[in-house]
Amino acid sequence: MKLAVVQTNPIFGDIQKNIDNAIKLMSNTPADFYVLPELFNTGYNFSSRNELENLAEPIEGQTFFVLQAFARQRQCYIAYGFAESDGIVFFNSAALVGPEGLIGLYRKVHLFYREKLFFKKGNLGFPVFNTVFGKVGIMICFDWYFPEAMRTLTIKGAQLVAHPSNLVLPYCPDAMITRCLENKVFAATADRVGSEENADIKLSFIGKSEIVSPKGEILCRLDETSEGVGLAEIDLSVALNKKLNEYNELFEDRDQRSYF
Repeated sequence: MKLAVVQTNPIFGDIQKNIDNAIKLMSNTPADFYVLPELFNTGYNFSSRNELENLAEPIEGQTFFVLQAFARQRQCYIAYGFAESDGIVFFNSAALVGPEGLIGLYRKVHLFYREKLFFKKGNLGFPVFNTVFGKVGIMICFDWYFPEAMRTLTIKGAQLVAHPSNLVLPYCPDAMITRCLENKVFAATADRVGSEENADIKLSFIGKSEIVSPKGEILCRLDETSEGVGLAEIDLSVALNKKLNEYNELFEDRDQRSYF
């Protein structure tokens, strides 16, 4: 399969323009599976609940219908981050759509910084979804900081972890090498670039979207400032093999006794 990470520079609050830009980038780079950044359609730096209320969407909202149509037309899959409205509650969410429509939804468990002022902690656990290429798990941005997130997805059978992100800390791109090594899975981190200043809070994003293999190889990594698409051709069946050598197998060697 051809796997792509799409690195964008969204304009805060301009949903239509941000969607159009993502569609343009994907259209110019054919792939089987795309990963878009966290909150790619709205921007990240919310200043008030009212702002979030005006920009959040239900799962089957404007963004979903546009991306679903693209996925059906191109016979591809797209994992993307968006601000989800569920009644009067809001989640920092990611959806997976394919030619058949909505495949799954993940709500971010580990909220970062001021996200805690606006979003509710995810309540769906760490689900894994079936695709024609293999099993895909999703985590969002700061989830990477907690090894349990990716390990849980791996135990549930994920061969690829789609990782929509808006990274401001510098550590994640290199840390994902370890996450992939310790789980022997592929990971696709789609980050954004640029900065946002809202209500005297300025955030700058680091880019460096990447695809990492189960061996910890960086298959592609974008730069820190430019929009673009990173592409790698991968075989998800590689992630089914958890052997390190003839004597060591990742899950067989796990000592699951509690020492606490």
